[in-house]
Amino acid sequence: MGFIKRLLDRFRRDYDEGDEEEWGELEPSREIDFDNKEQRSDYVKNCLEKIADATKELENLNFEYNMVTSYLKDMEEIEALPPEESEQLKDCAKRVSLLQERKTDFMGRPHRITDEKYRTVERMEDQMEEAFTKITDAENYQELIRKDLSRLEGEKHAYLYRKNEVMRLISDTKGMTIICVTALGLCALLLLFLQFFLEMDTKLGYLATAGVAAVAITLIYVKHMDARKELRRVETGINKIILLQNKVKIRYVNNTNLLEYLHMKYGVNSAKELTEMWESYKIEKEEREKFRRAELDLDYSEQELLQILKCYQVQDPAIWLHQTEAILDSKEMVEIRHNLIIRRQSLRRRMDYNREVVAGTSQRDIKALVEKYPKYAKEIMKTVEEYEQKFNS
Repeated sequence: MGFIKRLLDRFRRDYDEGDEEEWGELEPSREIDFDNKEQRSDYVKNCLEKIADATKELENLNFEYNMVTSYLKDMEEIEALPPEESEQLKDCAKRVSLLQERKTDFMGRPHRITDEKYRTVERMEDQMEEAFTKITDAENYQELIRKDLSRLEGEKHAYLYRKNEVMRLISDTKGMTIICVTALGLCALLLLFLQFFLEMDTKLGYLATAGVAAVAITLIYVKHMDARKELRRVETGINKIILLQNKVKIRYVNNTNLLEYLHMKYGVNSAKELTEMWESYKIEKEEREKFRRAELDLDYSEQELLQILKCYQVQDPAIWLHQTEAILDSKEMVEIRHNLIIRRQSLRRRMDYNREVVAGTSQRDIKALVEKYPKYAKEIMKTVEEYEQKFNS
């Protein structure tokens, strides 16, 4: 055990900067003994845990997916308006847009953040605290996952290194057995020669030879069996590490996709950048509010635009106060729709990954196990039912 610990420590240092490109790939378990109840149970529970993780992830993704879909439906409602009503909406949107431009000109000073970023944060103002928490948690969790994967990779290589050493030891004991048997045979021949041709008393020689051979073979046998036990222990350790790696890799893929989506959604590359943008936005907003009080016409026009949009069954009319350019310019509308479609595609890919790759593969694995080992079917299905009850409670 002390030797294994030293190996683990050494390989942790060697593989701290492991290759992250392969962390999204699930590695099959090695040499699982399905006739072993503990290994079989661990395998089934691992599959069920992956299905549960995928189910929870799908619930969160479905909520976000429905929200993005709602935005796209609002766009369809606006674009499907009859020409007369569309013109009325555009006139109101144009007034709002002009008043917003006058307000910006009136402020006539260097801005702490660009108008584009200001509008981005303004649209998501209510979500900023939640966004910062999500991105920070995801970044911290990503770092923990990297460390876990590096540590597990180091442990796996240490076990593989130890496995090679044990296999060499087993091979050496076999060689030593052959050598001992050969030496025993030569000694026996020599003693026979001395006894029959030179008529010497070789009783003590026979006893000594037999005694040395018995001790040597006993020692080799004990060493060989100890090596066999060590090999089984090491292989069990490798399987457990691979199961853990696969679970962590799934979390790594989901968390990486989540980070990419959050960065894309909020237009930042890190939580630090979001904080800086948020602080600049708060100062900018406070200064703009001083002038907004004098812009009664703008407030009136915005209220009018909201009322028009509500009449057209737009689900989230408030967001269009900051997207009047999209109402007036079809190119801007196309660009916003394109961004929303990309977000929805990203969500769909993540949903497909969890549904097909994670949950689907695990379900197929359990089904294949039942079909291959029908004698354990009742036990496996009982484990599945118990886990479902626990998950649903």
